[in-house]
Amino acid sequence: MSENNTALKKRSDFKKYLQFFWRSWAIQASWNYERQMNMGFLYGIAPTLDELYPNENDPEQLAHKKEAYERHMAFYNCTPQTSAFVLGLAASMEEQYAADREHFNPETINAVKTSLMGPLSGVGDSFFQGTVKIIAFGLGISLAQQGSILGPILAILISLIPSWFVTWFGGKLGYTMGSKYLTKLQSGNLMDQLMYVCGVVGLMVIGAMVASMVGIVTPIAFESSGLVMQDIVDGILPQAISLVVTLGMFTLIRKRVSTGWLLALCIFGGVAINALGILA
Repeated sequence: MSENNTALKKRSDFKKYLQFFWRSWAIQASWNYERQMNMGFLYGIAPTLDELYPNENDPEQLAHKKEAYERHMAFYNCTPQTSAFVLGLAASMEEQYAADREHFNPETINAVKTSLMGPLSGVGDSFFQGTVKIIAFGLGISLAQQGSILGPILAILISLIPSWFVTWFGGKLGYTMGSKYLTKLQSGNLMDQLMYVCGVVGLMVIGAMVASMVGIVTPIAFESSGLVMQDIVDGILPQAISLVVTLGMFTLIRKRVSTGWLLALCIFGGVAINALGILA
């Protein structure tokens, strides 16, 4: 562990803040349909992991490094500007885990990431996409129509400045807050309580995503009796069909069915079921 501590002293906190700042801007560069921003998040936290486990000739350090890399390949999706906060917090938690393996549960790291994705995306998307950009480009277009060069300049500046501040101070706040409070959380059973709360919030986020993003219904109806099957299903449990399909796909993922087969099942199975009039 002394090697790790020595490595940690090589970089100042300022350089770590730069890491969270710059790399959060590139978090969507490797966006994919399976786990979305997971590769971008790993890219953002990789310097911290490399610093914690610098000696790849040491089998123990190499195993811990691989474990950490695999941990951050989990599903992740959040507004890039607010992701700096999550990067800073996760980096702080990784440092704490490397320093005290016996008393720190690494599952807490991904649990915290999952619980923060929904709230930070809601706030971040509404602020940056729904407010700042509309104001910035509304003003910019108005000036540009009058032939003013200030139109595009102001549009870029008004978009960039809030993003810069939120990204920089978000990463700094996440890292410093994590370093300050994680030690306190480990006293007593506070870490277990945090894990439980994060798990509940994470499940709520996933449940909301299923209800809002998986829109599967059944068009089956019986004209003679006026019975609509979807009304019966909604009366028992709204979005029940979407939930069942999602759980089915989750089961296949746990059985390590490849993404290609899952996509083929969704595409061709969906077309077939729709053609038969069972689901829509």
